Amino acid sequence: MVGSTSTIGFRLLVGGLYLFLLAPILIVVPLSFSNDNFLTFPPSSWGIRWYVAMFQHQGLMSAFRVSILLAVVVTVLSLAAGIPAAYALNRFDFPGRNALMSLFTAPLLLPSIVLGLAILLIFVKLKLLATFHGLVIAHAVVTTPYVVRIMSTALSTLPASVEEAATMLGASPLTVFRRVTLPLMAPGLIASAALAFLLSFDEVVLSLFITGPRITTLPVEIFNYVESKTDPLIAAVSVVLVAATLLVVLLVERSIGLSKAMVK
Repeated sequence: MVGSTSTIGFRLLVGGLYLFLLAPILIVVPLSFSNDNFLTFPPSSWGIRWYVAMFQHQGLMSAFRVSILLAVVVTVLSLAAGIPAAYALNRFDFPGRNALMSLFTAPLLLPSIVLGLAILLIFVKLKLLATFHGLVIAHAVVTTPYVVRIMSTALSTLPASVEEAATMLGASPLTVFRRVTLPLMAPGLIASAALAFLLSFDEVVLSLFITGPRITTLPVEIFNYVESKTDPLIAAVSVVLVAATLLVVLLVERSIGLSKAMVK
């Protein structure tokens, strides 16, 4: 009886926490279908006016294209840098390995505003402000540590004996990595790619320090928009972004499963 009561209490607590986390979405979704000129809840009239306006807004669409291209480039670069780094840190024993691991993951410990200010001071001297290359470098600094961490966890769960067996059978190191190691760490690879893409696409604090009139990202454009206007357009944009994020999560879940992707 006591156990049943505690179970019901735990479920109520979890349900309350879910409701607390989802409460903003429960407000934003109805607001996105408002036909009003200002944010009012509940809306006095309904429609898809602001969804149409979103696709007709040149600034948002231009920033969206920049964010998509930026996220793709950053994801590729993060994987290209993070996978070899994680492999070397997990498969080779050399002096300073722990210090190198700490160096790779150091950006995870810094607040975004501190990291953004530091990058701003460096980019001013290198003349990388408001450039696509500068955005790629800055975002890669944030996303690569996540790739290193996830891939390190993925590699730590793979038995080295499998690679040793392939080597003893005459496979070259490149063949072993391509035919044995890479397929086995595919769940971690997909999780790393999805996380790097979403982190780069949604990054706003770091981008605020680097973007300018010549180039801007979607989160920064949204930030600038809400400073001067209070219409439901941003609610429509938010719903689309939430739906796109859920789609990425569902694709990962349907392809390999979230538990395998996170490599528990």
